[in-house]
Amino acid sequence: MLICPICQAPLSAVDNGVACPANHRFDRARQGYLNLLPVQHKNSRDPGDNQAMVEARRRFLDGGHYAPLARRLAELAAERAPRRWLDIGCGEGYYTAQLAAALPQAEGYALDISREAIKRACKRAPQLEWLVASMARVPLADASCDLAASVFSPLDWNEARRLLAPGGCLLRMGPTREHLWELRARLYDEVRDYDDEKHLSLIPDGMHLAHSETLSYELQLNDAQARADLLAMTPHGWRASAERRAAVIDTTLSVRVAIRYDLIQRD
Repeated sequence: MLICPICQAPLSAVDNGVACPANHRFDRARQGYLNLLPVQHKNSRDPGDNQAMVEARRRFLDGGHYAPLARRLAELAAERAPRRWLDIGCGEGYYTAQLAAALPQAEGYALDISREAIKRACKRAPQLEWLVASMARVPLADASCDLAASVFSPLDWNEARRLLAPGGCLLRMGPTREHLWELRARLYDEVRDYDDEKHLSLIPDGMHLAHSETLSYELQLNDAQARADLLAMTPHGWRASAERRAAVIDTTLSVRVAIRYDLIQRD
């Protein structure tokens, strides 16, 4: 199942880690994860979300603000009844843990390029195989997954197709144009619109859209820490001015959460 990120040969368990026949070896960290991100595949010293961003997301998600989103994600995954699944870009593991709970008999894998995120994520569901790895070079064999989840994450569509077995599905979860509109209106002079279906044009040959749905609800954020964490876990936390970010944190906020789920099946 696991393949070497350097030579793509199969990885086997050795001592406290894994190795390939060419003797490329990767040790397991004390927290339980495997780091399969070679230095030559890094664009920076510590790629991905930093500790502050990871902690902000952890506090916000553990506060239950996006719990309906996680429940629906887990329901859709359970309907597919995969034998083996992968969460691509799992972050600090909140949604991954929901998937694991919904798929107790399945073999689960999760990866993120952020070591800080994976260090925290692997505590949520120790039974999974947690990986520090690149989403553009996923260290899993061709056609090895029945389900791949991508939640609020960039996606390499060709990698997703490579990983999926015939009939397998990519479960993509992302924002619609209405998502957090009230927050964006406070932060910017002009709220830029975008096409909710733009990503569908990126679906590669050999895959097709099997199902789409949207989940939306109103979210009341009365706690200043929750508002600060929401800013910190989105791009708006660094795009907007310091003055407008401070104004958002200082005032009660009611926002619409609006998320689209797409099931994209491999032929």
